[in-house]
Amino acid sequence: MTAYWFTIYRQILDEDKLAAYAEHARPVLEAAGGTFLARGLPEVVYEGGEKTRMTLIQFDSVDAAAAAHESPGYQEALALLDGGAVREIRLIPGL
Repeated sequence: MTAYWFTIYRQILDEDKLAAYAEHARPVLEAAGGTFLARGLPEVVYEGGEKTRMTLIQFDSVDAAAAAHESPGYQEALALLDGGAVREIRLIPGL
């Protein structure tokens, strides 16, 4: 079943660290089967939503997304982020 990886950035503390993370993370996640569907700030928010940066990536399954997150390559990307952002990641199965 298809799954979606949502990253919600609550606060960006260091743009340079975020850029280094993104440059490394994207090819790692794509090699793990991820397809980037959206990235950036929302154009419109409703019902108390916040205009915070988000990323949406599609995977074949929650297991595939979780494996990508735990992969050595992605862990290297996380090390580059090194506190440069306050964020959360949610893996959600598709319908």
